[in-house]
Amino acid sequence: MTLDLSIIREQFPALNRPVIFLDNPGGTQIARQSLERITGYLVESNANHGGSFGTSRDSDAVIDAAREAAADFLNAARPEEVVLGPNMTTLTFRISRALAPTFNPGETLVVTRLDHDANVSPWVRMAEDRGMRVRWVDFDPETGTLDMIDMRRAIEEKPRLVAMGYASNALGTVNPVGKIVAMAKEAGALTYIDAVQYAPHGPIDVQRLGCDFLVCSAYKFFGPHVGALYGRYDLLDSLRAYRVRPAPADPPGKFETGTNNFEGIAGLLGAIEYLEWLGKTFGGELVDLYNGDYGPRTGRKATLKAAMSAIRSYETEISRAMLSALQSIRGLRLYGPSEQDGVDGRVPTFSFTVDGYSAQELACHLDARGINTWDGNFYAINVTERLGLEAPNQGLLRAGAVHYNTLDEVAALASALEDLSK
Repeated sequence: MTLDLSIIREQFPALNRPVIFLDNPGGTQIARQSLERITGYLVESNANHGGSFGTSRDSDAVIDAAREAAADFLNAARPEEVVLGPNMTTLTFRISRALAPTFNPGETLVVTRLDHDANVSPWVRMAEDRGMRVRWVDFDPETGTLDMIDMRRAIEEKPRLVAMGYASNALGTVNPVGKIVAMAKEAGALTYIDAVQYAPHGPIDVQRLGCDFLVCSAYKFFGPHVGALYGRYDLLDSLRAYRVRPAPADPPGKFETGTNNFEGIAGLLGAIEYLEWLGKTFGGELVDLYNGDYGPRTGRKATLKAAMSAIRSYETEISRAMLSALQSIRGLRLYGPSEQDGVDGRVPTFSFTVDGYSAQELACHLDARGINTWDGNFYAINVTERLGLEAPNQGLLRAGAVHYNTLDEVAALASALEDLSK
């Protein structure tokens, strides 16, 4: 299904500015529907939780609706499997703290060198506290792909938990998470997936994956700065949460410590409503497919899957254009999957260096031409260390597209980089 970019870009007020947003891996621009939900919440239902008065009831209704929408977005079995919080990092630390007492000294957990540190440090710190062993899985620095032989060997060591990323926020690699989850389950390990980088680019189905936990952040898929964690209900129910005594004793409330960012959660609802609009507008044939032969998704779940499938299809074209443009620049070295016939194995997040320039110099050069990009390690410090690009080599330059970016913007990036060699 072809996306009409002129209609889609109208849904993002920030895109009216003369700026090319290729900083999306660090956070996308916000959809109009999300902005309207935030404003509507603050004007019409701004109150704390659980009050015996109208605005509090209205506030609780918005939060319930957002949780249900997030459950549909992830294809969770029930809304109570979705924990809402500030961001992926904070939610991961909360779950690692709750899981810690269930692990014993000498046991093993698995992390990868391809992950954002938010899916590494919480587990490493927990292992230090519990006297556990951390088993690191490497990636191929030439291809940017996870070493699946090493992963298999790590899982054969019978770890208690395997933490992995759905897609690399540094190199754009999409990992075979379904395969890893299946191997981990066979070995009796819990699985924890960081889906922050993947969430704006393709459909997520926690039931099909069979994972125990999966976490993402709305500001990476066209909403505000809030996070959403899926956890299998029986696990969430069995874990002891660190909470104040009057807080709910059942999931998900027992993990939502303190007063949540209710207006942000309303914005999460709006972001998913935007995706639902996109699915209805551009994914009609796919909705019929998902309601029929494809599987159990119906209603909003089918519409959201259609939206994300349409996005994934369009972004394949963007990825091919980005690859071709970057590979034409003299002195540019691209890291991560770089074959045109392998774009299905990546999201349109591209990191590179250019001979003679630091990553920060590249970012400033592009900024002067109205193009936003990121430089550094993007908290994927194990990636830049493995590539030999941590200080003093000053990291990578990262340019990442989403479905509101155009082929003309890709061409503008290429032109700006070509200026460096003139």
